[in-house]
Order: sequence, then structure tokens, then C-alpha cells
Amino acid sequence: MMSNHPAADLFDQLQLQLDDLAARSLRRRLRCMVSHGRTVAWNSRSFINLASNDYLALSRHPHLKRAAIDAIERFGVGATASPLIVGHHQLHEQLEQRFAAFKHAEAALLFSSGFAANLAVLTSLAQRGDTILIDKLTHASLIDAARASGATVRSFHHRDYDHLATRLAKKGSGPFFVVTDSIFSMDGDAADLPAIVELAQRHGAITIVDEAHATGLYGPHGEGLAAAQGVVERIDVSISTASKALGGLGGMVCARRTVIDTIINRGRSYIYSTAPPPAQAAVILAAMDVIRDEPQRRQRVLELATSLRDALRSTPYAPRPTSLASPIVPLVTGRPDAALDLAQHLEDRGLLAVAIRPPTVAPAAARVRLSLRADLVDEDMDLLLAAVRDWPGLAGRNSP
Repeated sequence: MMSNHPAADLFDQLQLQLDDLAARSLRRRLRCMVSHGRTVAWNSRSFINLASNDYLALSRHPHLKRAAIDAIERFGVGATASPLIVGHHQLHEQLEQRFAAFKHAEAALLFSSGFAANLAVLTSLAQRGDTILIDKLTHASLIDAARASGATVRSFHHRDYDHLATRLAKKGSGPFFVVTDSIFSMDGDAADLPAIVELAQRHGAITIVDEAHATGLYGPHGEGLAAAQGVVERIDVSISTASKALGGLGGMVCARRTVIDTIINRGRSYIYSTAPPPAQAAVILAAMDVIRDEPQRRQRVLELATSLRDALRSTPYAPRPTSLASPIVPLVTGRPDAALDLAQHLEDRGLLAVAIRPPTVAPAAARVRLSLRADLVDEDMDLLLAAVRDWPGLAGRNSP
């Protein structure tokens, strides 16, 4: 690289910052993985996959693969334009109608990702003078979207609804929005949606719930946590993603028609993005078929989650009590270097689980996050528990 580049000082500063992250065990690097579903391959080795969000093991399901292939053969590989130009396809329309019915909503809208969906929702509905109240541990995409809206953003303590009530009592002149995940991505714990809805309605606030880690897993038919907790029709905006339990890619927003039409006209991440390929809509439709026809998949992964949490109670990783089982099980080490060490220890035993470090989690809350899948076998869980219990850092680990 030329040393006289006009931005050489900037590049040097960036490298120093990267070196500093590495010294504090915080630098992130990409690894090229080949996924085979229950296992992944890397560096010519195979590992049990405890790192993906493919909770129902649908990403390689024959019905989803066939749907994608058939759609590509009929419609090609791309949508070719924004939805508002020529990119809105008959498969998109079919999916939106079916997903709205699935979520007991008037209408739905498909996005290229859950991040894009969250960004469009909050920047379309909230504006300067409004107030967004957001659970402190809500996903980063919602926090970024809230900040981008121009509204005043106030967090409330995680799952502390007395604190939320205090925030709501200080209502200003503009609309209030209450924003939360239903299942939280780092701890796997659940929001009390009935409590949130009750407070929001009492104070005239609008509820926005991200069901990214719940859609496909909970409720009578896999609709999500709102259905499981009996408040699906009292939530104003529900956001889902197809990139987790549904095994594909894409974000889905469900709400009354007025809200959906507003997002179509205001949502910049919708208006100015090429629509998802028709084949991806076909994949999501196929995933909905499997969720309907194979309920044993969600039963299996939730049974695994319950048994793992029970087994971990005899270790320093005893999970905090939760109101329901979640396939997200954190092994909190505290220090980032300890999380990296535990992840390497598991990897040495053929188990892939990723160290999660700040800023994704709080400075003293680094962890290895286990993500369970419906196709894990009992021997996989036995291997995992044995590896956790014989980690050399277990006895002397520093608590967060």
C-alpha cells in the first residue's frame, strides 16, 4: 500500500483500533463454514452445529429445497427491481396474504431481512416529537431503527415493567411506542407480552414486538409468543424473520392495513431496496407448510432446551429461570477471553458454539451462546454436557 495515500493516517488509526480490539479479546473475524445442517465443516473438520439459528432444521429440508428449485426454474433468480417498480411478484403477494392469516393480522409485508423490516417500521411510524420506549436488551436492529426515526428514545430495564410504567407515566405530547423482542436473542428469556400490552393500552401507546426468535416455535400452530401468551390480536405491529426457525431469509411485518400501507409509502429500506427473489418467498411458504405438518420439530427442540437447562442447574452456568423453554441457552463466562477459551474448548471436542462478546452483550457478560436444533440427537447433548463440565476454566472462572 502506498504510504503517501491521502487517507494513510486514517488507515493507520483504523489498524490501531483493530489491534486494540484484538488485545482485549474483542476482535471479530470471519470463518468460512460449510453447513450440512446438524453439522458444519471448517478447516477439514466436522463439528456439531450449536451456533446457528436454524432451530427447526428447515434450511436443508427437502420441501424447502424443492420449492426454491421450482421457483427458480419458473421465475429466475432475482426480483429485478424494487417492490414499487416491477419487483412485487405473485409469490410475494401469496406469501403476504398467507402470513397475515398465520399471524391473525389484516395485512403483511415482505422485506429482504429482519433488519430492513425493523428499520422500516420504526422510521415510518415514529418521528421527531414522538417517544420510543424500548427494552434495554432488545435487538440492535430495533435500537438502530429507533435512533434513526428521530424520535426520543428511552430504554427501560430488561423485563422490568414497573420501570416501563414509570416511563409511560411521563408521557409527552407525541405518540408513545413500546418496543420489545418477544424472545431475547442473547439470553433466550421471554417478554411478558400481556403485561406490556396492558400498560401500553392503559397509556395509549403503540406496541411493536419483534418475534424473530419466536415465530415457528411457540403458539398453537407456531405463530409466535404473542399467540402462546394470548395477546396476538392486541399487538399493533408484529415483526418476524424467515432466517431463524423458518430456515430461509426475509423479514415479515404484520399489522392493520393502514400501517402496512404507510410503510409501503414511507419505509426507505422497503422503497429503495430490490425485492427478495421470488424463490425466497417460495421457501417461506414451504416452511409454513412444514411448521403446520410437522409440529414434532418444535416439540423436539423445546424438549432439548428444557433438558439442557435442567442439566446445567448443577453447574455455575445455571440459567436464570424462564417462563418457557427457549433453544437459546447462554453459558455466561464474564470475561471475553474466558468466552473465547470456552468456545475453543468446545471446538476441540467437536462442538461449534460461538463466543459472544461486547458490544453485543454488556462488558461483564461475555458468553458462549448455545443454539439448539430439532435434529440434534441425545448423544450430541451428552457430548456437550461432558465438555462443559470438564472445561479447565470452569472451577476458577470469574463471575461477571
